[in-house]
Amino acid sequence: MTWIVFDYGNVLSLDQPDAEVEAMARTAGIDLETFRAGYWKHRLDYDRGSLTDADYWSAVLGRSAGPAEIDRLSALDVASWSHPDEGTVAILRELMAAGTAVALLSNAPARTADGLDRLPWIAAIPHRVYSGRIGLVKPGRDIYDHLADRLGAHPADIVFIDDRPENVEGARLAGMTGVPFTTAAALRHALAR
Repeated sequence: MTWIVFDYGNVLSLDQPDAEVEAMARTAGIDLETFRAGYWKHRLDYDRGSLTDADYWSAVLGRSAGPAEIDRLSALDVASWSHPDEGTVAILRELMAAGTAVALLSNAPARTADGLDRLPWIAAIPHRVYSGRIGLVKPGRDIYDHLADRLGAHPADIVFIDDRPENVEGARLAGMTGVPFTTAAALRHALAR
């Protein structure tokens, strides 16, 4: 059986809207450039689960973050990643309706994963693997091996779609077919081949 596995951010979802990132920076009380720099500098460790919510947001802010502030920033963060790419989601729905085996593999902290799992179009995916829940991140080989084990699939039977070249290459090195994502139309064409 062939599995089609989707990344989440910038594949099934759109990129974070600038206005929503600006709202997080305002909530944090820091300028946008400083916020963006801290957000991405520490994100992979947060995705891996190496940082708690408090550790991550305190590192982003450059000061201790309190529980209410962490809750607010986390809610805004999840919301900023909750805008579907309607074209890709349509492909996902078509695949599921046709009985194709589909799954999700995403670098996302556990708290973000909890929020994403509440989105109906994500909850419909029967197999979802998030880095923050297993302590592994793309493009490390272990996360792809974990995915294959979890699906009970041989890596050669997995087609993995991601917008980041290093993650596509990581899947290929793990024996999967890696498909670089650019647009839903290009993905539809690639899957048809």
